[in-house]
Amino acid sequence: MYQKFIITQNGILRFGCVYLHRDLLTSGEQCPYGGGLWKLDESRGAILLYGSSFDFGYPELSQIKSVEWDGVGGKPMPLFFLPYWPKEDLLIPIYTDF
Repeated sequence: MYQKFIITQNGILRFGCVYLHRDLLTSGEQCPYGGGLWKLDESRGAILLYGSSFDFGYPELSQIKSVEWDGVGGKPMPLFFLPYWPKEDLLIPIYTDF
């Protein structure tokens, strides 16, 4: 199992530990806005998004309208995107409202 995320057609960012990104879709859903991988960064107290989905493509982060936190423990945390992973020099904030 791998830590993956998708962005559904309704702009929902969904996390999970699955083999394939499509395993995160519910019946009737599509993933036109891509996906990637995620990891918990305990030192920053944040979730880092990186990479791209082989099946659905590069994540279109501007399409995110809501976040389902169930797949990462149910607790909202700061989210950052790493555009040049594995380099962690640049973190783009996605969700930091607390």
